[in-house]
Order: sequence, then structure tokens, then C-alpha cells
Amino acid sequence: MLSPPTPTFFHGGRESHTIASSFEESLLLSHSHFPYFMLLALEAGGPLRSLLLLFASPIVRSLEFLGHGTLALRLMIFVSMVGLNVADIKAVARATLPRFYYENLGERTYRAFSACGGKRYVVASTPSIMVEPFLREYLGVDLVVATGIRTFRGYCLGLVDSRGVVDGESGLEALRLATDGEMVDVGLGGSGGGAREHQPFMLLCRERYVVPSEDKGPPLQRDHRPKPLIFHDGRLVALPTPSDAMAVFLWAPMGLLLAVVRLLVGRILPYNMGLMAAALTGMNIRARFRGTCHHTCEARGTMYVCAHRTLMDPVIVSATLQRRVTAVTYSLSRVSEALSPILTVRLTRDRLLDGERMKRTLARGQDLVVCPEGTTCREPYLLRFSPLFAEVAGDVVPVAIDARGSMFYGTTVRGHKGLDSIFFLMNPWPSYTVEFLDRLVDVGGRVERGEVPSCEVANRVQGEIGRALGFAGMNLTRRDKYRVLAGNDGCAS
Repeated sequence: MLSPPTPTFFHGGRESHTIASSFEESLLLSHSHFPYFMLLALEAGGPLRSLLLLFASPIVRSLEFLGHGTLALRLMIFVSMVGLNVADIKAVARATLPRFYYENLGERTYRAFSACGGKRYVVASTPSIMVEPFLREYLGVDLVVATGIRTFRGYCLGLVDSRGVVDGESGLEALRLATDGEMVDVGLGGSGGGAREHQPFMLLCRERYVVPSEDKGPPLQRDHRPKPLIFHDGRLVALPTPSDAMAVFLWAPMGLLLAVVRLLVGRILPYNMGLMAAALTGMNIRARFRGTCHHTCEARGTMYVCAHRTLMDPVIVSATLQRRVTAVTYSLSRVSEALSPILTVRLTRDRLLDGERMKRTLARGQDLVVCPEGTTCREPYLLRFSPLFAEVAGDVVPVAIDARGSMFYGTTVRGHKGLDSIFFLMNPWPSYTVEFLDRLVDVGGRVERGEVPSCEVANRVQGEIGRALGFAGMNLTRRDKYRVLAGNDGCAS
């Protein structure tokens, strides 16, 4: 039986049904492989390898147009993977690719796929090392039947294994071996060969549904995702299609020059001129003051407690306040510290020692900017706030802060942290929104007298900032982020 799934597929009563689906042809809105290989080439291989893949893109397109899609896929695998450490490929597949796969997931086809509660199989021509982490971790797939890659002593040879590219008849044989020849209840296939044609692996399925491209629906909404994606890595904001990748490479020299100009503006010009000069370079900074931000006690500094989006958060707070503040930092690279136009206090993760350093800074009348999350988060979530600030502060001003860039992310886990601020400033139109919330008076005194626990203050501040930004509060920490993205607890960073 062949029929389009989204108008006629009945979702009810399929709790025990097994399902097999094509990844590129059914679940993804666009079945192009190129952007994901470009991400892999850039993040695991570097800019030169990604540039080589970009130069090869006309050949890839020509092969696909002539009906040699398998050969085009082999070419992309070779250029993007040959000589790479397998561990680096796995790291990119775990930390970078899931966000882009999620954003390219069709809502209607995913609803049909998720309606089946039995075993779930996915057939993919993309190498399994790239797609398996996403499919298993986020979509709950039991078995991924995908192209294998040849390796030697932990390095990729850029060649597919003896089974070849999992496509067409090879996909049928691979699924038959994976299921021991048992029939699958439901099959979802693409319509690449025509509206009523199906892929060979669907011969093992009792019910066969073809998914026309126009029937995949809009992208899966964030609140409909089976598992939230809280952490991800990688420098690029947009999916690097050939045209987008070309735009990134053409912009990079100009962007680097612009970043240098913006850095000089921040370091040389006074505050009242710096914001206007930054705006002339295309940087948009919007500030809103809900409460009072002036000192209530001249002898003691104010602590500004911020959400953490990039390393530039304290600099932006200082610019919007039009006065110098001191930033509390941890594991800040020497490059970032040298580029900073404001003073920094380096912490050690020793609670007693760090508390004393912060107290001494405040006692000298210096304002402190702290980010109690301890690390950045790109998605609309706030990580758990460390309560240390509530134990050492006098007055506290919560600051709801968010940063946006259209081309580059200004944070990284696996990349060069010293370039984080440079990459953010390389965006054509970077933007910051800052909102200073109502001041909390004598927080540290109330905690010291036992009137309120420090963790309660931290949760309250997290909640107020979250409501102002529209972000959800989480109980996850810096350690959780590094375990997900880097496979370590982040202590050596």
C-alpha cells in the first residue's frame, strides 16, 4: 500500500508498531548532504579543508544533477574526512550537528515517525558516525542503518566500508540484516523518484508511505521536540549551504578588520562616545533600566548579576552603565584578558578564596559583574546559579542580558577560546539587549543573619532574569555542559 503519510496516516493505536524511515528523504526537510559535511570539515578539519570542500561543491552538484548521487556522496566523504581523527569526527557529531538536524526536521513526518512506539529503524546514506548520535540521543532510534567509514589506527581514510553507501538496494540488504529478515510494520520513504515510488528498503514494511517534499510540514517546533537541545558547539550560526558558506568566506577578511575596529573603539574611546561609535560600525546595543543602578552606599560597590551569553557581557554592562566595573572571571584566556577594556578578577573555584577576593573588591568601592552560571548557554535557558554571590554581596542588581549574531557564535567549547570575542565582533550586525532589574538591598547581610538562604536568593535572581528574557531556568551546570560537548567536566579548560 502506498499513500502520502501526513493526510492519511492514522496515528492512533500504533504503540506497539515498529517503523523504518529514510533519514534524508523522509525526516529531513532538505535532503542535501553538503551543509553537514561542510560543518564537519570546518569544525574537525579547519578552514582550509572546508574551503577545499567548497571548491568541490560544483563537482558535487554536477554529479547529483547527472544522477550520480552516490559518487557525489563518496567525494564529500573523502574531502571532509580523510586524515581526520575519528575522535574529532565523533565530537562534532555529538556537539555541533544535532542542532542543525533538529532545525531541518519536518514536523508532520516526525509526528508519524514518533507515533509508532515499537522499535524504530532509520536508514541513512550519511555516514553513521555523523548521524547516529543525534538519532539515538534525541529521536530515540533503536537501530541506525547507515554508511560505514574505513578507519586506520584511529584516523579516517575517507573511504566507505565494504558494504558501500547505504542507498537503494544496499539499504534494503542492510535493513534485512539488521532485522534478521523480519517485517517492519510501517515504512516512511522519500519521493525522490516520483510521487508514487518508494525506496527499496520499504519492501520489508507491511505499510508503505511515501512522503512528498511538500507534505513534510514546517520545521519541528522547539516545544514539540522529544528532548530539548540545551547545549551545542560550533562557530557557524546558519546552516552552511554552498551559497552561505561562500558568503562566510568572502565576509571573513572584512569581518576580521571590523572586529579590530570595534575592539579599538571599546579600548580607546570614552563611554559616552564608545556607544555611538559602536553603532556606526553596525553594532546594536539596547539598554533598559527598570530599577536604580546608582550606589546606595558610597563605601561599598554594587554587584551586577548577569545571565551569561558571551565573554563580552561585563564589557557591555560597563558600557551601558557609562562607568568602569570589574568582571569576575574563571578560565579566561590570556588573549581575552589582554583585550578586555575593563578590570578582571580571576577566580580559582576555591569557594572560600573566591569569596574573599570578591568581598575585598566590593569593599574598595568597585562594582562587580558576575555570571553565576559559570559558563555560557546559547539556547533560551538559564543554567543553575551558584549562590556564592549572595553570600558576599551587599546590594545586588539582576541584569537580563542577551546577545545575537547572524553569522558566528562568540562562544566555544572545543575551539580556541581566545578568539571568542573576535568571532562575535566579526558578525555583520551583532546585537546586545541589556535590562537592569530592580535592586535587591543588603543581600549578603540578610544571608549572613540567617534571614534567607543563599540558594534561595540565587534561585530568585535566576527566576527574575529568566522571566525578563523569556528563558527557562534549568538545574544544569557548567560541568553538565562540558560532559555533553567535550566528554569532560571542564576543569582543565
